[in-house]
Amino acid sequence: MGRRANAAFLVAALAMGTPWVSAQEKSKSEDVAIEARQTEMTPLKISVTFMEFEGDKKVKSLPYTMIVIAEGKNPKSVVKIGSRVPVYAGKEYGMQYVDVGTDIDCQASRTKDNKFDIRLSLERSWVEGNVAVAVDPGTALQSSGQFPEPILRQFKSELSLTLRDGQTVESSLATDPLSGKVFKAEVSLNIVK
Repeated sequence: MGRRANAAFLVAALAMGTPWVSAQEKSKSEDVAIEARQTEMTPLKISVTFMEFEGDKKVKSLPYTMIVIAEGKNPKSVVKIGSRVPVYAGKEYGMQYVDVGTDIDCQASRTKDNKFDIRLSLERSWVEGNVAVAVDPGTALQSSGQFPEPILRQFKSELSLTLRDGQTVESSLATDPLSGKVFKAEVSLNIVK
């Protein structure tokens, strides 16, 4: 009986020690997992600057900055800013409002060589000048007989870039076919420390 009692006591002691050992192992594995997530979830400061040129002269520079978490739970950042512009749509429809402004969607992921793949959707629209449009008699604007209609311009670009920390790249260049103005988009990336 003595041997059986000793064996039962040893088995019971080992069973009681098992949760303590697995708790230690679990704690170590959790620390490693947390460390891995912290290295994967890198906060990035992405700057997008829209520039407008008339010939060689820069006439406009519009900067936008956002933080995106590379490999994070939600690795997407969005910036939207704008206004609603009234546009006369004729006697039957009256005034309608059109959204103009800037929309930027950004996603990021880390590459194996410690760079970052950036996916950007850029959209910018703006009002420029106006054209006099005749107003039908009997409307609220009949005193002038005309309504200045805005010209709505637009720039869109979908980009996939690979950038390293501190790098800036001119990612898009386009010329407006009516005005001849040149539009550029510049993108830069910095790791937030």
